[in-house]
Amino acid sequence: MSRADDPQQTYREFTEAVNMRPGELSSWLQTAESKHVGWHKGGRAGGGESVGHSSGRRIVDLLRRKRAELSAADYQHMRTVIGYVHRHLAQRPAGDIRDTRWRWSLMNWGHDPLR
Repeated sequence: MSRADDPQQTYREFTEAVNMRPGELSSWLQTAESKHVGWHKGGRAGGGESVGHSSGRRIVDLLRRKRAELSAADYQHMRTVIGYVHRHLAQRPAGDIRDTRWRWSLMNWGHDPLR
């Protein structure tokens, strides 16, 4: 069994990458900052919700469910979240990150780098 096929490993890495609680992430996703960062399918002119914002809503759902209720698709999304958080953290900008689009984007994916 590869690492990617191990649900326990995936769940552990997911809960390490996502350091925001469900209520906290849900509140964040309602802010203007949250809605104005990220990549939009079809470009910004296409409007709609960013990929990260949509992922954040799904992360809230995953965090609120019991592990026994998680599907293979849920574990696949967890692996997507783990990959995004790790890649994005590697691109940390210099200086104070408190009010940066970089931090806000990570927060949409459930990770606050100030923790």
